[in-house]
Amino acid sequence: MTSKALILIEGSKMGNGLLYVRAASHLGLHSITLTVDPSQYDYLTTENAVAIQVDTDDLDALKNVCCRLQSTYKVVGISSALESAYAKVGRLCEDFGLPGPNPLSIEQCCDKFRQREILKQAEIPIPAFRLAENATEVKSAAAEIGLPAILKPAEGSGSYGVRLCRDMDELVEHADYMLCGTHRWNSSPRILVEEFAQGPHYTALLMGNEVVAIATASFGRAPHFVYREFTCPAPLSHNELERIADLSRSCLQALGLGWGPTAIELRWTERGPIVIEVNPRLSGTPDPQLVKLAYGIDLVTEHIKLAIGEKCDLRKRLSQSSAARFLVPDQDGMLDWIEGASSAAAVPGVAEVKLYAQSKTPLIRKGDYRDCLGYIVAASSCREQTAARLQQAVDLVHWSITQAKATVDDQINKMD
Repeated sequence: MTSKALILIEGSKMGNGLLYVRAASHLGLHSITLTVDPSQYDYLTTENAVAIQVDTDDLDALKNVCCRLQSTYKVVGISSALESAYAKVGRLCEDFGLPGPNPLSIEQCCDKFRQREILKQAEIPIPAFRLAENATEVKSAAAEIGLPAILKPAEGSGSYGVRLCRDMDELVEHADYMLCGTHRWNSSPRILVEEFAQGPHYTALLMGNEVVAIATASFGRAPHFVYREFTCPAPLSHNELERIADLSRSCLQALGLGWGPTAIELRWTERGPIVIEVNPRLSGTPDPQLVKLAYGIDLVTEHIKLAIGEKCDLRKRLSQSSAARFLVPDQDGMLDWIEGASSAAAVPGVAEVKLYAQSKTPLIRKGDYRDCLGYIVAASSCREQTAARLQQAVDLVHWSITQAKATVDDQINKMD
């Protein structure tokens, strides 16, 4: 009997890649990861997962590998945990007659400027925005929108290149960083200048057209947007939940989405909920773990079920509170040591302790998801108990960072 296989396009070093590999195995599927560099995903080795090296930017090369795999496996699905690969997933699914996302909808959604144009046309509340391709246009756009404003690349994820600019000096500095060769672009530089929407941050997690969960998040210190903590479910009234859910479904309709997972980021402002961004893929870790702990719904498994043509099951089996805290350093330098993970994991209610960083590793903060040293996840029957357990575990994890000598000298010089 021919083995059933799920093909995964690329993976993720700090995201859901491992969860997809494990979920596929639990469903009796062989996961085969197509990637430009198998060595970048450690979990492929630890999980004894199959990986094939291929240029994943080359759609024809991907098609050829998938065709060859069909001679050995029964390929029942194609998916990815990576946003940048998701449009290719849609095209491959079309070519091989498999369930999958609409690639055109994914492409226009991943273009953040185009996404905002569509949402604005559909009269969905969003922050004011302008597109800029040079420093002059950035300053002109900011003058129209007003400061503080947010600068971000028109494509990308993980808060990569996103910064709050509180005055003109910060605006010029970040525009120069993005336009003068420091920021890595996959195409011509295109910057979104966006109104800073102030208010609590929420993420609506959907599968198909169903809002599965609404979580709330907090961030570290400005001017960057590095996540500090997630809580699921968010402490919202029934009316507030319904307003966010209705707004989220309107986004799907406007953007032509509605198959598979979507993560929609919102802020609750003086004007009510407004949409910050629609991400046409499953939200990254630890969001799926939080939903599983809170409601008993495994979003990764249910996504794979859709991808292989089965019906997903989104019934809530639990009613708990879950939360995650990200471990983020407050300075650059050499990470001498990090310890306490086993002690934190032993705290009652702690479901996961994940450390990305290793001792004797240089740390240079970038103001995005890559700054994270790890995270801790906890759950219980009520929000207050979950918060207490999470804090207890966080207090048990410690690290030491030695500042680089040049950095110390720079600080001394500034004092002279």
